[in-house]
Amino acid sequence: MASSSVSATSLRFAQFLSLSSKTTLQASSRFGAVSVGWSRRSFPSLRSSRFRICAAQPETVDKVCEIVRKQLALPPESQLTPETTFTALGADSLDTVEIVMGLEEEFGISVEEQSSENITCIKEAADLIDKLLQNKTPPS
Repeated sequence: MASSSVSATSLRFAQFLSLSSKTTLQASSRFGAVSVGWSRRSFPSLRSSRFRICAAQPETVDKVCEIVRKQLALPPESQLTPETTFTALGADSLDTVEIVMGLEEEFGISVEEQSSENITCIKEAADLIDKLLQNKTPPS
């Protein structure tokens, strides 16, 4: 019974979460329903990977996909999107480290250990690479 729909007056995220223009958040489950209201001026944060936009250059995303395919020995025809997570592709922590090392070599960058721990999908890797490349290039 899961549903997803978007209209001018409501957003339905899943079978248990409904957001409407009546400034009420309703969450229900088999145990009952809970409603929470908020003021018209403030809107609750909708943090979801579906709402994030990939800021990286398409060329960067393509190169990241190539490197991920190579490191994980995926067939060339495998479909990868910016939202594809490394774990969904069967990568473990060692595979992720090897992917980051491949990215560093390909792009001539150095990824700090703390930043590399936050890379879980292609989009995050591409965004970080573009950010590091911008910081590396001196302004003209």
